[in-house]
Parts: sequence; C-alpha cells; structure tokens
Amino acid sequence: MSDNLKNIINKSESMLNDLVQIRRHIHQNPELSFKEFLTAEFIRDNLRMMGINYKAIAETGTLALIGNGERCVALRADIDALPIQEETGLEFASKNSGVMHACGHDMHTTMLLGAARILKGIESELNGTVKIIFQPGEEKLPGGASKLIEEGVLENPKVSAIFGQHIFPEESTGTISVNSGYIMASADELYWTLKGKGTHAAQPHLGNDCIMAASQLVMNLQTVVTKYRNPVKPGLLSVTAIHGGSAPNVFPDEVKLMGTFRANDEEWRGKMHDEIRRITNDTCSLFGIKGEVEIVKGYPALYNNPETTLIAEKTAKELLSKDSVEVFEPKLWAEDFAYYAQKIPSTFWFLGIRPKGISELPPLHNSKLIPDEKALSIGAAMLAGTAVNFLSIGK
Repeated sequence: MSDNLKNIINKSESMLNDLVQIRRHIHQNPELSFKEFLTAEFIRDNLRMMGINYKAIAETGTLALIGNGERCVALRADIDALPIQEETGLEFASKNSGVMHACGHDMHTTMLLGAARILKGIESELNGTVKIIFQPGEEKLPGGASKLIEEGVLENPKVSAIFGQHIFPEESTGTISVNSGYIMASADELYWTLKGKGTHAAQPHLGNDCIMAASQLVMNLQTVVTKYRNPVKPGLLSVTAIHGGSAPNVFPDEVKLMGTFRANDEEWRGKMHDEIRRITNDTCSLFGIKGEVEIVKGYPALYNNPETTLIAEKTAKELLSKDSVEVFEPKLWAEDFAYYAQKIPSTFWFLGIRPKGISELPPLHNSKLIPDEKALSIGAAMLAGTAVNFLSIGK
C-alpha cells in the first residue's frame, strides 16, 4: 500500500465519529428530489469549513474542485430522499413525515464529504484535480445527472473519468462489490389506458370487456421478452398494476395498467418500444376497444468501463484486502449515474453495509433499512483512494 493510501485509510477511520454525526443530521432532515435546499446548504456549510471552494449547479446541486492539475477525475454522490414513511424507530429518524433516506443517499453524501476532507488534506500531493459532485434528483425522472451534464458538470475542467458508489444491504460491511460491463439496466415506465363501452355483466354483447382485453394484453406482452430478445441478453417487461371496475355485475368502460420495461441494449430497447405499441394496438382491436400506451423513457443502462473498474478494484484490495472484493452480479435496477457513463469512462461499485453477525437486512427502498454506519469510513476512503490512484497513472 502506498503512503497516500495508508494516510487515506487512517484519516477516514479517525473521522468516523464526525461522519456518523453528519450522516445522522442528513438522515433526520431528508428532502425529496430537486427540493434538497436545506441539504444543499448543509453540504456547502461543510465545504466552507474545510476551506473548499464550490459553486451551485442545477439549483440544489453542488460542485467543488480540489487540486489544480490539468487531469481531472470526478466523484459523485446523490443527495435526495424517497417518499417513504420511516419505520426504523431510530432516535435520529426522519423528522419529515413521509420522507426517508431509504436508499442510502444520506450515506453517499456523507462519504463524499469525508472523501473531500481527506483529499483537501493531501491537495498539494494530487497529480491533478478532483471534481466533487453532489447531485440532486437521482430518484426522479429525468434524473439529476442529465441536468448537471446539460449545465456542463463534466467540463471546465474536462473530466477524464468519474466514480460513484451505492450502499448494498446484501453484503457485509467491509465488502466492495464491483464488475465491469453492463451492471444495471435501462428503465422505462409503461402506462396503458384501455377504453371501450361499459355494459351490464349479464349483457356482454351490448358492450366491451376491457377486463378480458387487459388480461390478454398482459399475457401477450410477455412475448416481447420471450420471443423478441436474444436469450443471452437480460431484459424484462413486468405489468405491476391493473385498475378497472367497481361493481361485480358491470363491465367498466376503462381499465388502466402500469408496468416497467428493462434492458441493457439500447438498439433492442428502441425496437421493443415499437413492439409494445404494436401488441397493445393489435390486442385491443381483437376486443373492439381502443388501447393507448404511454412509454416514459427512463435512465439508460449503466456500463462500467473495464479500465476504470480495474482501478477501483485495485484500490479496494489495497485499502481493505483481496478477500473483501466481490464480483457484483448485474441487476436490472436503474441508476442515473448511467448518463455520466455514456459520456466518459466510469465505474460504479457497491459498498456492503450489513453489520457483522446479521444474516439479512431490509432491502433498499425499505422503510426499516438501517445501514451499518461503520461503512462510512470505508466508503470515504474508497472514493478518495480511487481518485488518487486514477490521477497517479502516468505520473
């Protein structure tokens, strides 16, 4: 391990108590996507105390620079919370009813603040510049990443690579899970409206059966995945809600459905949008009704660059141990970090936060999720160490 990495891990461990206090403040005061005004001010107050210059971006986003070299690497954390009522029973549980950091963004923000403090302390030794990005709105379309990119977050100075991380309840504290290639999927929201002529259930010939049409549509849509996809590539279409009817003896004149479509192939993704529309129209026409589908295009698939991923793996093995690095099994989750990955080499890894001795934690987006705060120092060290290792290449 290099002297810089030794310094980084020692510094991160020494600041754990401070990181815990920062995380608990953020956790107790969660804010929804693109409304993170108090969170942004808290972040900026901490940067000021560290002597780090910053600027606002996309209103509630914050951008800071550490170092002064031409080569630039970026570190990103998301800052928004979810519309979930917390049920942890913690003393520092959310004070905002119906809002909770159930996806760990309070942890992400805290760890990036910790990394910023570490990097500021070794600023004169950096072989370049580290761009620190506190991003709003990861949980809500169109995604804060897309807004920041539009406002030039990857320019001035131009970013050569970007790294990010996410807490991972499935793995124990002290574990880093990472993989190259496509590790998460694109995610599109699907909304159907089926309209016909309602009638008495005892006189079906006088109207249309939108319920039957909806049932048939759900079955037919599965052919999008089973018959139109290369079977070696991941993808799914799930109908997750059906709403229609209000009486046992009446066919409704309208039924609504909702669902999600996931893929990691952009070309196939586009073709399947057309197929979803075609199957919707053809199925509904069989029942003499009108069917419409709104496809809300979500985040693209997230691709981890092999070269930057090797740097992250190397950092994890040096800071922790070889046995602490796991191969991340790709998921069909979605993450707007993918927008950065479309522009520059990127790597996104997963940080274990399951306490030792506990076999299972509630999953992400769960009202009872309680991450192990000991992971804060590990995540801070991983961010800082990966940035240092990236900048040291070619030194």
